[in-house]
Amino acid sequence: MKSLAKLKKIKGDASFRKFFRHKENNSILVISKKEKLKNLLIYDAINKIFIKNKILAPILLSENYLNNYIEIQDFGDQTLFEILKNKKKKKLNTFKEILKILNEIQLIKTKKIKNFKNKFYKVQEYKKKILFDEAKLFCDWYVPKILPKAKSIKFNKKFKSEVKNLLSKLNYKNDTFVHRDFHVSNLMYYNKKIAVIDSQDALIGNRAYDLASLIDDVRLKTSNELKEKVFKLYIKKNKNIELKKFKKDFEILSILRNLKIIGIFMRLAFRDNKKKYLKLIPYAWEMINYRIKRQNEFKNLMLLLKNNFPKFIR
Repeated sequence: MKSLAKLKKIKGDASFRKFFRHKENNSILVISKKEKLKNLLIYDAINKIFIKNKILAPILLSENYLNNYIEIQDFGDQTLFEILKNKKKKKLNTFKEILKILNEIQLIKTKKIKNFKNKFYKVQEYKKKILFDEAKLFCDWYVPKILPKAKSIKFNKKFKSEVKNLLSKLNYKNDTFVHRDFHVSNLMYYNKKIAVIDSQDALIGNRAYDLASLIDDVRLKTSNELKEKVFKLYIKKNKNIELKKFKKDFEILSILRNLKIIGIFMRLAFRDNKKKYLKLIPYAWEMINYRIKRQNEFKNLMLLLKNNFPKFIR
C-alpha cells in the first residue's frame, strides 16, 4: 500500500469501493475487498476498451490485486453533475457534448480485451434475465418496507409477471456497447474533454438503455421539456433508428431502471446504512409516473402501482 501520509480519502459512491487521492502521483487508489473482480479487474478491462476506442477513461498506473487495490489516473473533481446542477442556462449544449460521447461508446465493436492478469475478458450480454433480476430489486427491498406481508406477496407475483411481459416487447437486439450507468455523475471534465468513469458494469445490450440512464437520471432534476429535447437530439444524430420501436424500448427501460434504482436505494439505506439515497426516491417515482402515462403498453403496470403506491402514481 502507498504511504498513507500521501493519501487523502475522497467521496465514495454506492459500491463497496473506497477511493484515495495520491497527492504527488496525480492518481487515485481504488480499494475493493468485496466484489474485487468486478471493481478492480473488470473495471480496468472496460477502461482499456474505452481507451482503445479513443474514449477518455482512467489509465491503469499500477495494480496490487493481491492486496485489493489498483492505482488509476486522477481526473480531478469536476463531474458534469457538479457543472449542470449549478447551470441555469445552456444545459442543452452540455448534453450535446455528452451525446457525442454516447454515440462513440455505442460504436464500440471491441468485446474482448486482455486484463492486467494477462487473461482475456469478454464483455457479457445484457440478457433479459439480468434486466428482470434488476427490476426484482424493487420487490426485494422497497415493497417489504411499504406494504404488509400478505399484500406484498400478491403484488410481487403480479409485478414480476408484468415485468416479463414488458421485457418480451423490447424491439432492439443486444448488439450495442452499454455503459449501464451512463449519467452525469459518471462523466468528468478533464483537460476540456469529457472522461468516462465507473464503467465496471458494462454489457452488450439494447441501444436505448444508456440514453434512458442519461435523460431520466435520478440524481439530476431536469425539466420534461429538456428531456424531450435531448431525446430528439439523439434521434436526429441516429437516422437509422425506427422511432416508434426505439421510443417504446426507451420508455420500458427507463421505467424498469428507475424501479430497480428505488430497490437499490432502499438496499443502500437499510443494508449498508447509506441513508442519503432515500431522498432521491421521490424523483425516481416522478420519472416513472411521467413515462408510464406515455404508452398503452404500461396500462397494467400503472394500475398495479397506482393501487399499491397511490402517493406516487397519479
